[in-house]
Amino acid sequence: MSEGEKAPSGGLASGPDESGAHVPGEPGLWILLFGEMSFFAALFASFLYYRGFDPSGFAEAQKQLSQTVGLINTLLLLTSSLFVAHGVRAVRAAQTSLAPRLFVLGIVCAIGFIACKSFEYYELFDHGIAISDHTFYSFYFGLTVLHLGHVVIGTILLSLMASATRRPLKKPTHFAMVESGACFWHMVDLLWIVIFALLYLVE
Repeated sequence: MSEGEKAPSGGLASGPDESGAHVPGEPGLWILLFGEMSFFAALFASFLYYRGFDPSGFAEAQKQLSQTVGLINTLLLLTSSLFVAHGVRAVRAAQTSLAPRLFVLGIVCAIGFIACKSFEYYELFDHGIAISDHTFYSFYFGLTVLHLGHVVIGTILLSLMASATRRPLKKPTHFAMVESGACFWHMVDLLWIVIFALLYLVE
């Protein structure tokens, strides 16, 4: 931090390096995130590869999905990420009453996502759709269940963040852990945006 620059009163400095840049979270976190995104990217590429062999069949199967439900889920995760981003800023400013509330609002949106996705699964199964019916559904259930698992993990992390930030964080490493949880959640949001585009919108 340059001479004369101060962290917010009662808060934590964000820990910039000598060039003034700051990479959020723990360094090892980015290895995990890039690994996760590379794995999903391979699945996305496989989806497009198989879709190339049967575009009409994929398009017909896609019609069984509700774009409205998919859009609602997208808005829920985008809103949740917004709350989490503001929550991290509140933590940096040592706003111990505001930060946990913002993370809780993020959790509420995440629970809404899980509820909507559960409803969507129920509707598909109620219409007699199974994973083995078409390659599209194999990818749909595989991608969305895998992503849903990440949502559950992220929700647990947000719960821990909401609990930990009820009091000022004393060490930079503690703030880095909060940033790490937020970065994981933003990755989950980004992955869903790609999934939504591929499964619900691409024709």
